[in-house]
Amino acid sequence: QKRLVESGGGLVQPGGSLRLSCTASGFSFQLANIGWFRQAPGKDREAVSCISNRSVSIYYSDSVKGRFTISRDNAKNTVALQMSSLKPEDTATYYCAQVRKVVTRACGGVDTWGDGIQVTVSS
Repeated sequence: QKRLVESGGGLVQPGGSLRLSCTASGFSFQLANIGWFRQAPGKDREAVSCISNRSVSIYYSDSVKGRFTISRDNAKNTVALQMSSLKPEDTATYYCAQVRKVVTRACGGVDTWGDGIQVTVSS
């Protein structure tokens, strides 16, 4: 049973910070590429940031580059997304996922999705 569980979402004011965590189980996490995706009302689901199994390749979307940082701890089967300088446009449901490909300029090929967690940026 592959499972990805997100945590750390919530409500934050514009300019604030939030840290999301993804905990994986049921597969060889240390061999897996992991990505964070988000979907806002009326918008397509988009890749936000992804990290390869050994952290060699990291992807950030243009909209979050310089504000978000992805990291992983293979010993704990976790991937974190540190979000800073948050904007109302970052409001969305955020999903953790196992992905097939991560390079600097692209991330895709989802194998398994988490259930998602809400992030709301509002004053």
